Amino acid sequence: MNDTGTRKASIARKTGETDVRVTFALDGAGACELQTGVPFLDHMLHLFAVHGRFDLQVHAVGDTHIDDHHTVEDIAIALGGCLKEALGDKRGIRRYGNAFVPMDETLAQVVIDVSNRPHLEYRADYPSKETGRFQTELVHEFLWKLALEGRITLHAIVHYGANTHHMIEAVFKALGRALNEATSLEPGRTDVPSSKGLL
Repeated sequence: MNDTGTRKASIARKTGETDVRVTFALDGAGACELQTGVPFLDHMLHLFAVHGRFDLQVHAVGDTHIDDHHTVEDIAIALGGCLKEALGDKRGIRRYGNAFVPMDETLAQVVIDVSNRPHLEYRADYPSKETGRFQTELVHEFLWKLALEGRITLHAIVHYGANTHHMIEAVFKALGRALNEATSLEPGRTDVPSSKGLL
C-alpha cells in the first residue's frame, strides 16, 4: 500500500527501446486507458482489467517497427512493479487465487500465490504462432515478466482449445480473476498470510 493509503501505484520506464508509463489500482472498477502500440495487447489488458476489477492505464511507445517483443516485455515489467508496490506488506490479503475461464471451445486456468517467490509454470499449445500480427510466444514473455517483477508464483494452463485467439483471451480473463481473488482483502484478517509472518 502506498503512502496515500490506497492500493495503487505508478511506474515510468524508459529505455532505448521503449517509453512505458503504467498506473495500476487493485481496488478499482475495471476502468482502462490503453495505448500500447500493440492492438492485441490492448485487447488482452482490457479483458484482464475488466475481469479483475482493476483500474489500469498504460501508455507505451516502443520499437514495434521491429516487432512487439520489447514493448510487451517492458509493459509487463512495469505492471509487475506496480503490483508489488500496490500490495505493500501484503497484510490482510487472501494470498491465493484460482480461476477457470471458458471461452467457447477453450478452457483456461490461472492459479496465483502472492508468495514473494517469482515463478511461472505455463502450459499452452496454440494451433498457430500468431493471432493477427501478435506472436503467441509473447504471452509467455508477458506472464514471466509479470510474475518476476510482481514477485508472484503464477501457473497458467490452457487445458484445451482450438482457436488461438480464444485460448489467449481465456488466459488473460483468468489472470484477472485469479489475481483479484489473491489480492483481495479477507474480512477480519489483519496479519500477513504466512506462517513465517512475512511474504
